[in-house]
Amino acid sequence: MWSTAKMAPVSTGSAKSLGMTAPISSVGPEPRDLQLSIELQDALRPHDVFETDEELNKRMEVLSRLNDLVKKWIKDTSVEKSMPENIAATVGGKVYTFGSYRLGVHNKGADIDTLCVAPRHILREDYFSTFLDLLRTREEVSELRAVPDAFVPVIKFSFDGIDIDLTFARLALKEVSEKQDLSDPMLLKNLDQKCVRSLNGCRVTDEILRQVPDVENFRLTLRSIKLWAKKHGVYSNVLGFLGGVSWAMLTARVCQLYPNAAPSTLLQKFFLVYLKWQWPQPVLLKKPEDFGLGFPVWDPRFNVADRFHIMPIITPAYPQQNSTFNVTQSTLKVMQEEFKSSLVICEEIMAGKCGWNKLFEPPNFFAKYRHFIVLEASSICEEDQLQWMGLVESKVRHLISSLERENISLAHVWPKTYCGATESTAKTTCYWFVGLLVGGSAGAHLDLTSPIKNFTDIVMRSAIQINVWKTGMRIEAYYKKRKALSAYLPPDEHWKLKSERKSSVVLNSINGGPATKRTQEETGSPQPPKRMNSGTETLVDVDAEVSNQGVETSSQNLEANSEMEDTDFSKIGAADITDTSQGLEALVS
Repeated sequence: MWSTAKMAPVSTGSAKSLGMTAPISSVGPEPRDLQLSIELQDALRPHDVFETDEELNKRMEVLSRLNDLVKKWIKDTSVEKSMPENIAATVGGKVYTFGSYRLGVHNKGADIDTLCVAPRHILREDYFSTFLDLLRTREEVSELRAVPDAFVPVIKFSFDGIDIDLTFARLALKEVSEKQDLSDPMLLKNLDQKCVRSLNGCRVTDEILRQVPDVENFRLTLRSIKLWAKKHGVYSNVLGFLGGVSWAMLTARVCQLYPNAAPSTLLQKFFLVYLKWQWPQPVLLKKPEDFGLGFPVWDPRFNVADRFHIMPIITPAYPQQNSTFNVTQSTLKVMQEEFKSSLVICEEIMAGKCGWNKLFEPPNFFAKYRHFIVLEASSICEEDQLQWMGLVESKVRHLISSLERENISLAHVWPKTYCGATESTAKTTCYWFVGLLVGGSAGAHLDLTSPIKNFTDIVMRSAIQINVWKTGMRIEAYYKKRKALSAYLPPDEHWKLKSERKSSVVLNSINGGPATKRTQEETGSPQPPKRMNSGTETLVDVDAEVSNQGVETSSQNLEANSEMEDTDFSKIGAADITDTSQGLEALVS
């Protein structure tokens, strides 16, 4: 837990500078900063971001029992492979943690990301056969599900009430001791890609902790950022926003730039730094290294595909990867607008005009837009629906990219799945909502047929290719105006559909444009078409222009045609492997 005991101003004369550049400011906290940090911590408590000592001890006990189970399985499997029992007892094996639990920022009730590390004679085939069978026999194990074909193969289960995601990696070693350090990049030599990806979770998490000047300040700041991101609808890697590791790296970089600042200051600087950041310049915590092991690393100087990444945040452990390749132009705009509005709130908090609770108030997504696409995914039974929902959600970013190429200036997907919203809706139906801001080309007819068809084709082809498709699975999309969304939302959320008439900064002002009042597109209030930009383009009234013709797409056509590319980005240009924070000093100091 964070405390003020660690927060005396620090002399920087002998302090080692972390990061790609020198700090922007090494000034320590004032008494007001410390008080605001205490208030920040108190504001987080009602949101279940802290566990009790009893709950933490329960997690440690579960991890210890799981570690013992893995060791027993490795020993028994070694004996089955004709290894003498006395030698099999010494080959070891270990369960490591990574992600939010390892960083020390997990929420109450969150799952634990874990990694099973085994010696070289234990294969992945053994893991997904005999170890899976062993888990099935354990009475404390429930909700067991194996995903061997995932990008990072995983077994998911609940162990004595604690949700576990357990990945697997075998090292090219005869034995794995309790003290085995995974930070040495040479451990990756002669390993396959799946093992490297599995190990990368632990290696990246540990490297992040090594790259922050004050771990406790980092943790409280990151807890705050994660809660803020979830409340503001920008926490979802699969939908094109950022996942936990990306938010952690952004927070770590701010800690490097302000190494002695209190969490309250770091939180304010977070929004300031990334509002001013010159994307697609990458965020790096340390200088990238290549150890010549042949694994692909993120480097736009040599890899053409890396030049198309919009918001690169690079993992600090070899092989370095971009953790945000799903980000689109629309999701970046949405995040930048949230940075901007949240910076204003932080300044109000610093001035004593409001408390931290205001920062964690969720915005009304539905009041921001007048036009929406409703995505509907349905299956015959709930078991099929779980898998179908995951597949559909993983492809929504393709729809956003396609819409950006139409007369749509912004396509904003809200990262919440609504299931069974009305009595007439089957339990196996769920919805996602995409808010649309329509572009300003005069007289343009908005035709959503092509992007919707491309999206449904991608989903159906993927389902067939990976053998997920089952009879009754459907994906449909509809254009709807805001007032028609009540049929899809639960009754207690119908109030969100009411128009907000207060003045507000519109999304297209985030890049330094003038602040304007909400247009008809955002408020839904009756207004005549308004001139935009230089006066030569008109924001057309699309009420009659947008039709459902071709938008409601069924799943009747199941035959796969030509293979679609997995990623489709608008070209932005090559980005050097540099860190722009040194140019930020004049802007954010």
